[in-house]
Amino acid sequence: MKIPVTVLNDKRTVELEQGEDLVALAKSRGENILLATVNGEICELTTKIMYPSKVEFMDITTSYGLRCYQKSAVLIMLMAANRVLGNKAMIWTEHTVNRNLFCQNKGEQLTQEQLDEIKTEMKRIVRENLKIEKMTVPIERARMIFKEYGLEHRIKALQYIKTQSASIYKAGNFYEYLYGPLVPETGFIQVFDLVRYNGGFILRIEDPHAPGQLCPMKDYKKICAIFDECNRWSNILQADTVGALNEIICSGKISDLILVCEALHEKKLVEIADAITTQNKQVVLVAGPSSSGKTTFAKRLGVQLRVNGKKPQLISLDDYYFDKDKIEPDENGEKNFENLEALDIHLFNENLNDLLQGKTVQLPEFNFITGKRQPGRTISLEKNDVLIIEGIHGLNPQLTNELPEDVVYRIYISALTQLNLDEHNRIPTTDTRILRRMVRDFRTRGFDAGETIEIWPMVLDGEEKNIYPYQENADVIFNSALIYELCVIKTLVEPVLFRVQRDSREYTEANRLLKFLNSFLPLNSELVPPNSLLREFIGGSCFK
Repeated sequence: MKIPVTVLNDKRTVELEQGEDLVALAKSRGENILLATVNGEICELTTKIMYPSKVEFMDITTSYGLRCYQKSAVLIMLMAANRVLGNKAMIWTEHTVNRNLFCQNKGEQLTQEQLDEIKTEMKRIVRENLKIEKMTVPIERARMIFKEYGLEHRIKALQYIKTQSASIYKAGNFYEYLYGPLVPETGFIQVFDLVRYNGGFILRIEDPHAPGQLCPMKDYKKICAIFDECNRWSNILQADTVGALNEIICSGKISDLILVCEALHEKKLVEIADAITTQNKQVVLVAGPSSSGKTTFAKRLGVQLRVNGKKPQLISLDDYYFDKDKIEPDENGEKNFENLEALDIHLFNENLNDLLQGKTVQLPEFNFITGKRQPGRTISLEKNDVLIIEGIHGLNPQLTNELPEDVVYRIYISALTQLNLDEHNRIPTTDTRILRRMVRDFRTRGFDAGETIEIWPMVLDGEEKNIYPYQENADVIFNSALIYELCVIKTLVEPVLFRVQRDSREYTEANRLLKFLNSFLPLNSELVPPNSLLREFIGGSCFK
């Protein structure tokens, strides 16, 4: 029986045999298709088509395709490591470094020779072009498989997901759980490398912007140092995976964990305030991607500076926008307020230099309703005053090119998630941030989840251009992530996500996030302290 399938990529309809999968159709396109959505659901290409469907194919240039490539490369790497190292393979995938994956072998640090052996085995697995099958097995069978491969945290995670079965992947005689989807055959993953780095190693993957080439290796020393700090914090909290976190919730010890999480944030804030005071910095620039908690961070930093006898004065870069009609359209013909060129940098530097010289300055104020700049408040700096300036361009050296460098202190803030789902499944920082933003957008702007999802790619594009290239310019990095936060956000964001209709473009992402949140036990927001950075998103902050 023939089934009509509408391919949304090129708006044509083809016919498949009922029960046929999408692999042959994907290969016939002559592109490196990795996965698809079927009626809005993210699926492997091995998904069997049983009824009339709408299909959209995706390659590595899409966010879903990139994650699929990463996870599929991880499967091949883990399989190769199992062949080479046997029970010495205790590899964790931890975080991304310029789209590449940082991994560690918890048993012992691997030598470059061992990594070369694993890479050679990976190439052999790719040449074998093994089928990667998604299997649904009874929960007890899944436990046995995970125990065989030493995946204690995956077993722990299963305890809190009430289901009679589990999905796992099989390639040859190797079994693995990865938060999919994956490619249908190992031969789909052709470009990769393994390189020792920072006590672990980097799994390099194909560059989505340069087919056939590896993603560049960039040495983000400060970012890697903050991830090392994340690991230390996880050890202090004894919660490095969702299963461990859920176990703490069930034990009734979550209040203690929340207090320690918040105390770690406060300790870091004190260290930063002390550094600013000791170095006698007068201009503090706070920058970071969307939903990193910049506003609450700046206010909490101000409190600690006051403890040190300093008087903080907050300035927003947003007030230095040119009038909207004077901003040049970007390549898409849009007025892009995220470009540095949208800011009156000369006026900004002039105002700050005047303030540093003891002059009284009338600051501008940007009116977002009229799209024009108007006169704002008048300020001056006294001996112990510190300017705290928040904005996405704070780390860009062009922003302060007319200021003396010795008065400036730059802070990068981001929610660098230190929690894994389990040994082999990391939690992307972008997932934490979009969920934070959804809760805040719904609470403060009345936006539904679909609207937040719709604009999110533009937000990420702006960050790629304006923030990430400059993050190593920071004097210090502050990690605003809280290990327990997704358990709180879950209770607030799920009703918003469920409102996204199946026939909307945003349904695929909404449904993916709902499935992701299934792993977390819920936490009442009343447990969150009023000065927590999390309060910026969920409401109830003591900062106004």
